[in-house]
Parts: sequence; C-alpha cells; structure tokens
Amino acid sequence: MFIDSPPTRARRPAAETRQAILDAAENLFYWHGITATGVDRVAAAAGVGPTTLYRLFRSKDALVAAYVDRYAAGYRDWIESLTADGSRPARDRILALFDGLVTVTGPDAFRGCPFLMVLAEYPEPTSAAHASAQAVKAWVRARLRELALELPDRDVATAEAISDRLALVVEGLYASTAALGTEGPARSARALAILIVDAS
Repeated sequence: MFIDSPPTRARRPAAETRQAILDAAENLFYWHGITATGVDRVAAAAGVGPTTLYRLFRSKDALVAAYVDRYAAGYRDWIESLTADGSRPARDRILALFDGLVTVTGPDAFRGCPFLMVLAEYPEPTSAAHASAQAVKAWVRARLRELALELPDRDVATAEAISDRLALVVEGLYASTAALGTEGPARSARALAILIVDAS
C-alpha cells in the first residue's frame, strides 16, 4: 500500500523564527515567571525545537536578556509617543503618561511591572537582564526630569525633586495594582501626580 509522506513545513527565515521565539518568551515569562518557564516550553510555544532556539540564543540567560531588551525598546517608544509632542504643555504630557499607565494596568492585562519582575528574578547587577531592566527605570526617571524641566518657573533642583516624586508614583502604581488591583490606591496615582506637578 502506498503511504503519502507527511507534508514538509517551509523553513522560516531566522529573523522570523527569532521573533516567534521572543513572542513566546514574552508571553510565558510575563505570565508564568522566568525561573518557572523552561526553554523547552518556550521552544514548543514558538513551534521550534530546542536546538533551533539555542542556535539563535546561546543560553536561557541570553534569551531573557533579549526579551528584556525588546520589551524595553517598545516601552520607551510607548512613553515617547505619549510625551514627545512639544506643542503640548509639559504638564499635559506628564499627565498623559499617567493616563496611559492606567490603560495598560487593567485587571485582565497586567500581572505587574515586567522590569521589576526581572530585577527580582535576576538580582545580580552583572547580569545582562538586570542591567537592561535597571536601565529602563533610569531612563523613565530621566524622561520625567526632562519634562519637569519644561514646567514653568522650575529650576533644576525643583525639577529633579518633581521627577523623583513622579518616578516613585509610577513605581507605586505598578506595585499597588499588582497587589491590590485597579481599585486600590493605584486609582489615586494621577491625582497625586497633579499635586506633585502643581506644587510650588
């Protein structure tokens, strides 16, 4: 009896395969944790074999670092899209960031800040994942400082104080939402940002 051979799947380009692996890693690492998610599970979710994954990422740590780098790039672009319009007052752009944070920390789409999770799971400052996550937090603080410097009648010292307080509100919003939900203290984040920005 003649038996047809199974159809062969077209091989994906390396860039497309890498994208599929990172998509799978992002979903699994964020929702299930990095340590709890093995490389085999990521490979299976991406539709590739572990050998293929290791050909593109030499280790799990390298995969985690690439995941953080890609997430960080998207996060920076998102914040820039909310705050870059120089035709709007700096106050409005700062508050636009907090409005945006509310939209992305809903109950069905938010488990916690991915960068804080990475810092918790990779506490060693020498690890690439830790360094990338820490760099994102520093970048947000610097971006808030830039915006605070554009506020009327604010000197450098005042702007730095404002940006540090706003950065604390951002981190508090993330932590409170993860722990107590959107109806907890996080719902006051925008109002608190207004108090900080408008304080003389």
